[in-house]
Amino acid sequence: MTEMVRKQIYIQRRHADWLARLAAARGISEAEVVRQAIDHEVTGSRMAQAQSNQQAWQAVLAFAAKRRQAAAGDAIPYQWNREDAYESREDRFDDPAEA
Repeated sequence: MTEMVRKQIYIQRRHADWLARLAAARGISEAEVVRQAIDHEVTGSRMAQAQSNQQAWQAVLAFAAKRRQAAAGDAIPYQWNREDAYESREDRFDDPAEA
């Protein structure tokens, strides 16, 4: 069994009520609920965030590779200019009463 360290903490009444309900619903001790919450906070949520960040990074890399292949091949890369971007924005803000 893992070595246990005793900790004494203060929690609000509502937290104590929630803790008791969770422990009863799961059939485990309140201390085990606290240990599971700490485990989840330290490993679970950060691992999920790291995985989603990794997935986002992989998507960026895949997009960059696709653009690089398009530029290297016969395909004409996307062309744009600043005036086109401003023109499309101005169209959104035109006053319909003036038209």
